[in-house]
Amino acid sequence: MGKLLQFIKESYAELRKVIWPSRDDVVSSVKVVIVSTVIIAAVLGLVDVLLLLGVQAIF
Repeated sequence: MGKLLQFIKESYAELRKVIWPSRDDVVSSVKVVIVSTVIIAAVLGLVDVLLLLGVQAIF
């Protein structure tokens, strides 16, 4: 039980050292992830359509 309490105390001490991002940083990062996801989805969708058209043209 002593090791568990020590672990909790040390974990809490380490969490106090963390420099947490500001709300603006998090919002900015989320925007980048959403835009990147939409762009990649659009590119993959376009590739899928082009490959489908290519296969249909062959057969």
